[in-house]
Parts: sequence; structure tokens; C-alpha cells
Amino acid sequence: MALPFLPSIAGAAKLPKVDKKFVMMYVPNGLVRRGFFPGEGKVESPGFRGGFDADKEKGYRVQTVPGIHPLELTSTMQPLKAHAKDITLVTGMDRTFKNGQDVHAQGASCYLTSISPEQAAAKGMRHPNGRSLDQIIADKVGQQTALPSLEISCNGFLAGKEDIYFNNISWYGEDRIAPSIKNPKKLYQRLFTGGGYAEHMGDVSDLVLADAKDLSRQLGRDDRETMDQFMTMIRDIEVRIERMEQMVARSTIMEPIDTILPRKDYIRLQIDLLVAALQMGITNVSTLMIGPERWEASLLYEDLFSKAVNHHQLSHNQKGEGWRGAHKIDVFHMEQYDYLLTRMKSVKEADGSTLLDNAMVTYGAGMGDGATHQYFDMPFIMGGGAQGQIKQGRYIQCKSGTLNSNMWLSMAKLMGLEMDSYADSNGVISDLWT
Repeated sequence: MALPFLPSIAGAAKLPKVDKKFVMMYVPNGLVRRGFFPGEGKVESPGFRGGFDADKEKGYRVQTVPGIHPLELTSTMQPLKAHAKDITLVTGMDRTFKNGQDVHAQGASCYLTSISPEQAAAKGMRHPNGRSLDQIIADKVGQQTALPSLEISCNGFLAGKEDIYFNNISWYGEDRIAPSIKNPKKLYQRLFTGGGYAEHMGDVSDLVLADAKDLSRQLGRDDRETMDQFMTMIRDIEVRIERMEQMVARSTIMEPIDTILPRKDYIRLQIDLLVAALQMGITNVSTLMIGPERWEASLLYEDLFSKAVNHHQLSHNQKGEGWRGAHKIDVFHMEQYDYLLTRMKSVKEADGSTLLDNAMVTYGAGMGDGATHQYFDMPFIMGGGAQGQIKQGRYIQCKSGTLNSNMWLSMAKLMGLEMDSYADSNGVISDLWT
């Protein structure tokens, strides 16, 4: 196991250069506009006019005036109060839709590729899901880590309901999935026990605990505290995995309903494993898909509802007071983003900065509104400091029609890639830079 950096062991040696990190958190089925976008709190939800031609909704859009404004935490964003200086809200970005692929499937599978229909046609691609942004960034910054990239899913369903296009945002290339890991035990083994060695090894913390005690005697007070926190975190993860495995073993439920694993506990366990991987230098690039698109089955959101609910159906039921159900899930997802930011802010790097200081941790969805399948005004939050390159605590309103591939190009440049274009981009979001 790779330990966190301990200055008292390094002694007078030069501090290692701290790597930048890239994390993309993706939420399914769009968001409730009135809860997320500033100024839309009392706007009536449009009727369902989606279908496969998602871009036809553009006739109903409000043309935004580009500008930079103070950050406004809307009702959906309220969980981020503690991170108001660590995030920037960006609106006005579009992604072109290609007819012939389901709107939800393309929302997920093409989110980080953004290849235009024209580009797809020129390359003879059936769907415009080529090599995704995370993999391109990993080509540059991931070659010195054990895992160039890490793909994580929080799809808690016990049986498959849709094909891979609804359940994946990371791709090695056209129709070449970068498989995500949804089982916490398998993710733990992937990170700590090296695949085939897993069956021969006990808990990792058992193996290193004795050595850790010996090592602690050589550490300064601050490093002993860091070491204790680290070992406690790893042991806590192991206990939680064991508890969830016991819950699954006791269950006789065969339907794809997530009534076994408490939703919040499951997502936060995956997040803790992700943060451990970043802290230990196992990877610098990760995607985190909070749930699959559409997936016609129900999930139990613990205290939010009295019974399991179908998020996709709720996203289309926004008339009258119907929007409040999907809005509850939007806030729940934002609470998990808050948890990710909080965990990353709590981890110190070798130079005294935090994981969050050195990272871009983004939050977004593949559709601007779940009720109408629109592919414009896509919701997006940029978190983290990217080592001082991003000016945070603002609301950037892009000109309507700004391509979301411009954001992907901007993020690639912020991660150190020398690129002039990405997919169908025609520039960068220059207001991001300090």
C-alpha cells in the first residue's frame, strides 16, 4: 500500500512535485431547471417535447447575456454553502445531438467526447462516442501512476436494465468501453490488492498495521496524526464493505431495486475509495458516475421517499408540484458532491496544500433538463483550484450556444495538455483562468 507523504520520513529531501488531479462527477437524467439555474426559481416547467430530435427545444430557450456574476447558490446548490469559494457555476453550454441514438444513451456515452454529427459522419461512426476527455487527459498525466485512469460507477441495481451506452461516460475509443467498477469490494481490490493477488491476501490494513506501528515511532507528531487518520480511513472502508456484503448475502431480492445498499452510504463509500486512490497517488484521473441514465427501475433513497422511486419517471413529471420529487434527488446528488469536495479539502498534500487545491472536480449532467431531453444549457459546476489556475466563487454565464467541447478543451489545457481543439470546439472558456 502506498502511504500518504510523510515529511518527517523524507527529512531534508526535496519535496515531491504535487500532481494535478482531474475528477468528473456525472449525474443522470438531467436536472430540474428551476432548482438549479439562477433566476428560474418560479419559472413553470415546459411540457415534455423531447423525443430523439432533442435540439428542437432550442426554439423555447431564453437567450442569455454573457457575463460574470457573483455566485448564487440556488435551492439545488444549497448543500455547497461551505464551498462557495471553491466552486464556479457555468451555464449556457450546448452539445450537438445526433439523431439515431437514444437521448439518454447519447447524453451519457457522448458526454465527454462531444464529437459533432458531422465529425461522426466523416469518420463513419455509428455513434459519436470516440475517445473521451478523461482518457485523453490520462494519456498525458496518468502514465506515472499505477492506474492511468479510474472509472467508478454508483449503479446499485442488482440486474442490468439497459445497454452500456446508458451506463458509461468513459471510452477508450469508438464503442470501446472503459469499464467502470460499481462493486465496492472489487474497487477496493483493484486499488489495494492487485487483481489476481486478491484471493491470497487478507485485509490490507492487517498486513501493514504492524509495520505502521513501527514506522510511527520514527514520525513527528503531525505525521503520526496523518498516519493514524490514514489507517483509520482504510480500516473504516474495509468494515463498511464487509457490512454491505453481509446485507447483500442476507437479501433474497431478485428484482433490480436498490433496497439492499443504503444509497447514501454506498455512494460515499465509493467516494472514499476514490479519495484514497488520489491521496495515495494510485491515480490522478477519475470519473464518477452517480447513476445510470433512464434505467426503468426504482431506487430507494433512504429518507427522501417512503418507498423506492424511479428517477427517470420523476424527471418527466414536473407539472404543478410534480417537480419536487426530482428536485429532492437533485439536492441529494449535490450533497454527495459536497461530500466529495469536503473529503478532498481535508486531505493534505506534501507541500501543505490540499487535494482540492490541486484538482479540478467537476459536476455535470448530459442534458440541460430531464423533462424535455434538451441538449442546451447543460448544468456544470467547476470545483477545485487546479493549483491556482482557476478563479473560483463566481457565476460564469456563457453566450447561449457555447459548445461544451470548449469547456473540455479548457480543462485539458488546465491539466497541461497542449491542444488547439477538442472535438467540435471553437475556443476556450477564457473566464475560468485567474
